[in-house]
Amino acid sequence: MPAHARPNRRTWSNLAFAFLVLLSGSAMAQAPQAAERAELAGHPWVVPPPNWSPEAYFSNLKDGATLESPFVARFGLSMRGIVPAGKTAGQAGHHHLLINQPLPLDFKKPLPFTDQYIHFGKGQMETMIDLPPGSYSLRLVLADQGHIPYFVYSKPLKLTVSRQNKGVAPASLLGEPRIEILSPADRSTVQLPLRVQLHASGYNVSHAAPKLPDTGHFRLTLERPGQKAEVIELDRGQTELWLNPPKGSYSARLELLNNANGKAMARVKPIAFSVP
Repeated sequence: MPAHARPNRRTWSNLAFAFLVLLSGSAMAQAPQAAERAELAGHPWVVPPPNWSPEAYFSNLKDGATLESPFVARFGLSMRGIVPAGKTAGQAGHHHLLINQPLPLDFKKPLPFTDQYIHFGKGQMETMIDLPPGSYSLRLVLADQGHIPYFVYSKPLKLTVSRQNKGVAPASLLGEPRIEILSPADRSTVQLPLRVQLHASGYNVSHAAPKLPDTGHFRLTLERPGQKAEVIELDRGQTELWLNPPKGSYSARLELLNNANGKAMARVKPIAFSVP
């Protein structure tokens, strides 16, 4: 190579610096994914959601719906877990319901306590909402032990309340304490990755680490003919997971385990599904 074409020391230094910048940028890009993956349940079949994004959502309400009040709102959560207010465990948090309120402008300040900022600091996954007739915007926000919001929230949900029924007892709407597998549906044929959504009514869900006696975490057991059972502990307070299991016919059993003693607080009848 001619001498004038050879990179000099300064050129090599610039190239090295650029290479280090690229490596640094790559590491920074990978760091959030590593942090998010740490929040997933520890099992080989568990995969991140397709959009790799943590979010809160309403599992039973549809945008643009018209309904009568009071009604039940159920909370879902992707790539995060629940832990009650005042407790810290990983990136888990607790739900907040915002009524006719935008996202906070400052994510470093705690959410206020008002009728339009409703806190679910015990680890609840649902509530009864009683509103007079009118149009409303509902949004969920996940916040930490001090009610400071994470960047984990739902899209605004627009609802119209057509009528307010008086004297409705919460128990008549919420029903008895129970746990449920919301998806997949029983006896369904699923596509992969499979979204599994879980729900607890009348129970508080939490990350297991604080060992709170009035909370539990989900355990999902998947069984196939002729194979050992696969047990997935959602001990980070997760209420949703995405799975990529092998082909076959499955029976799924769900339990809610007490975080203080590990005993079952609730069980649900197994469901069946198949992976073609």
